Amino acid sequence: MDGAGAQYNPRTVEEVFKDFKARRSALIKALTTDVEDFYQQCDPEKENLCLYGFPTEQWEVNLPAEEVPPELPEPALGINFARDGMQEKDWLSLVAVHSDAWLLSVAFYFGARFGFDKADRKRLFNMINDLPTIFEVVTGNAKKQTKEKSSVINNNSNKSKSNSKTRESQVKYVKTSQPKFEDEGLEEEEEEDDEHGETLCGACGENYASDEFWICCDVCEKWFHGKCVKITPARAEHIKQYKCPSCSNKRARPS
Repeated sequence: MDGAGAQYNPRTVEEVFKDFKARRSALIKALTTDVEDFYQQCDPEKENLCLYGFPTEQWEVNLPAEEVPPELPEPALGINFARDGMQEKDWLSLVAVHSDAWLLSVAFYFGARFGFDKADRKRLFNMINDLPTIFEVVTGNAKKQTKEKSSVINNNSNKSKSNSKTRESQVKYVKTSQPKFEDEGLEEEEEEDDEHGETLCGACGENYASDEFWICCDVCEKWFHGKCVKITPARAEHIKQYKCPSCSNKRARPS
């Protein structure tokens, strides 16, 4: 398939990992923020379809490559056939599992093609394993794991959270503040960093960074990068109750 990166060959561990992250972001986008569009494209009446993620962080539902063997490993074939035969969340979870398997196969295809040794393969796997799987992001298990790990930190920082102006206004978001030079101010800033350090974006699955703007959905309570859901700090100031794209687009479908 031309768009799947036939002419793109990352040759180092860092390049392969960058390729992995970009494809992963694309697939997560298809199964979360763009789920309505993805659902519609997977018409069971069509031929065997695959879900592709590209190094450009774009996704596509399309037919498999015609050449045999293909330039890259192919995603799971015929994901559209089961769409109306099971509950939507179960179908999305199934697609997520197969997408995880495909990402690993592509990454280690590059590793084999360019002769990664045992140490490089182990380093690549460890870098990949530090990220939550697509399945964990789609099912919310990544968020549950983060809550368990940070429960003690969150309990100790409840006071600082309750004093936050954004919490009082029911708009849950984080933004970079000006540097504080007093000891007390620095302690509060460290507590805030600890609180969100292991939080994962519900759209791309990446970790929280102190220099990024985040917003929390008041329905599912998942956190998102502002850039992933196209919300700016200025716009967030005027939102009384924020709903993420998935919660806003939910609709009842027959099982």
